[in-house]
Amino acid sequence: VGRPERPVLSRSHRTPPAPSPKQAGLGWRVMGRTLEGERHVLLNRDLFNEFAAFLAAASWDIALLQEVPPRWDERLAMATSSAGFRSLTSRNWMSPLISPVARLRPQLAGSWEGGSNLILVRKDRPGNSIIEKRGATLRWWPERRTVSLVRLSDGLCVANLHASTGAARAEGDLTKAVSLALKWAGDAPLLVGGDFNLRPKSSSIFQRLSGEYGFSEPAEEASIDHLLARGATLIEQPVSWKPERRDVPDEAGDLLIRLSDHSPVVARVRTT
Repeated sequence: VGRPERPVLSRSHRTPPAPSPKQAGLGWRVMGRTLEGERHVLLNRDLFNEFAAFLAAASWDIALLQEVPPRWDERLAMATSSAGFRSLTSRNWMSPLISPVARLRPQLAGSWEGGSNLILVRKDRPGNSIIEKRGATLRWWPERRTVSLVRLSDGLCVANLHASTGAARAEGDLTKAVSLALKWAGDAPLLVGGDFNLRPKSSSIFQRLSGEYGFSEPAEEASIDHLLARGATLIEQPVSWKPERRDVPDEAGDLLIRLSDHSPVVARVRTT
């Protein structure tokens, strides 16, 4: 009997400009004033509680997150009853100075708070314990990009990355990440996911990964977030959630907070 298929979720953290910060000015960026649109509100405060509650309530066994503030990593693992493994990415050298600002006014700190790729694995699922983990740097310039890898007790290997912007750099990052993951996983089933910054309609790399290594098809053509499987069966193909599924209510009013400028991509994987 094969083990039950496991749902896998991949999403990016950064909160989108809806409505646009260009309308906000210094009152929003420095003083933290609320900016209201027709349906959504733009807040300049720490949104950890909203993200943690969203992830805790969602149905998944494995979550691949990108652009996560490193100060969130351990708390997200605790909030979702998960084991976690992160790899730091860019702009973390100033975190002792920037993190206190980001806690109070994250939009003032912006990306200078630093970031990380984070893999979360729910502890209450059979075969879901992490038995091996590794991080590797894909490039240092113009921004550090990394891949995080974990091996689970049931044999599944998972790789998580956030590729560079620009097609050439993104393809280079993905190619290197896949090469490292394949060498590390060996014959074990492998899942590679994250923000690839590549759309299938404009890049041939997905056909190459499928033809040369047997990876599954990517998400829809307009998506830049993907989950690719090799040596595992996709019971449900990767699909992006509708935008409204990442909306949560603002407790201070009647408007909605849109968590992340990317919709989560979800797939269901069977490893045996």
